[in-house]
Amino acid sequence: MFIIGMVISMASDAQTLLDGYIRQAFESNDGLRQQQFQLDKSLYALDEARSLFLPNVSLQGSYFKASGGRSIDVPLGDMLNGVYNTLNQLTGSHSFPQLQNEKITFNPDNYYDAHLHTTLPLVDVELWYNKRIRQQQITGQQAAVNVYKRELVKNIKTAYFQYYQAVRAVDIYNAALTLVAENIRVNQSLLNNGTRNSTPLTRALAEQQHTLSQRNQADNAARNAQAYFNFLLNRPAGDTIVMDTAVFAKPYPLDTTGVAHREELQQWAVAKETSTLGLALERSYLIPQLSTFLDLGSQGMGEFNSDSRYYFWGVSLQWNLFAGGQHTARARQAEADRKTAAAGYDQTVQALQLQLTQSFNNYHSAVETYRSAGAQLRFAEKYLTDQTRAYREGQLLYVELLDAQNQLTEARLEEDQAFAGVQIALTQLERDQATYPLTSKN
Repeated sequence: MFIIGMVISMASDAQTLLDGYIRQAFESNDGLRQQQFQLDKSLYALDEARSLFLPNVSLQGSYFKASGGRSIDVPLGDMLNGVYNTLNQLTGSHSFPQLQNEKITFNPDNYYDAHLHTTLPLVDVELWYNKRIRQQQITGQQAAVNVYKRELVKNIKTAYFQYYQAVRAVDIYNAALTLVAENIRVNQSLLNNGTRNSTPLTRALAEQQHTLSQRNQADNAARNAQAYFNFLLNRPAGDTIVMDTAVFAKPYPLDTTGVAHREELQQWAVAKETSTLGLALERSYLIPQLSTFLDLGSQGMGEFNSDSRYYFWGVSLQWNLFAGGQHTARARQAEADRKTAAAGYDQTVQALQLQLTQSFNNYHSAVETYRSAGAQLRFAEKYLTDQTRAYREGQLLYVELLDAQNQLTEARLEEDQAFAGVQIALTQLERDQATYPLTSKN
């Protein structure tokens, strides 16, 4: 047996509880978390693109220890010792020493080089376009998050009203069981008094079992609806759901707001802008790339002093003049992507407008169905009252009374279903209008 918690709210506080459930889902729904993680990834990618405009500084170092390998002979002694001997004889001194022939290897031995290497792009159109593309991707991912949020809001509200409908159905069957129990009591009393045979009592007992079976089915539907609602909120399946009656009474603006602000169109607009930037990027290959670099460090054969320290600065230019038509092919691909996005945008506008029109039609149909169900319920209530009076006066067969009771139960169920149908139709209309506030209240 389900017990539905009902809260009566003032009109100004309408949907407070339901909005609270939606906020809870925004914080805990796993699917929405995945979308948010993708948005975070896009933000990090933009930070990466921005960092490429800043200097890049790295510490680089190397040390070499070598022996053997290629070498070159430098005969310094053979070339200069004879001259130095003559000079020493002429000057009567030993000012000019004797030199040894040298053998210099190409591999440096005990050599190190350590420096800070700094690079900075001066002119690089590719970096600028990549940053713009990353910014567009963030906009697109934010739109995707909002699309998921709106679907989540619709699903939560729909599940909320379906749960209400299911629990109300259980209450309706319980009321029907109360009527059947009264029939059993009356027919048992008449049988005991000898004024009726056992047929009405047997028929009442059979109807009781049939109604119990229907209530059990309604119980199961209520449990499933409760579990689905809690699943959307990432809660245990059996958590209590409180119903706020003000949710059902809130008026809804029926003037269409159009579809121009739908996040789905923002996604297509981002796709168009991204492909346009990609096209411009591929066409910008004729613009040269200019960068500068600076090395500050020390190098030498094991020593570190003022002579070993150095700086090395320069600029580099890269100008792609010919690439076998690669950029042209890529530009044509980007142009095809842009046209695809433009066509997708136009098609989505028409599809969303069709959905909105259908939602308005479905809402008006749901309202008329609810009004008709309400009138049918009133007739069924009056019909049962009249039939009950006639049965008690012995002017009516029990099967006719039972038919009136079943008509009342069916009318109550149809009125309950029609009422929930109006709320669900409003929820779909709100979704297709994209009017639920995603940021101001949530």
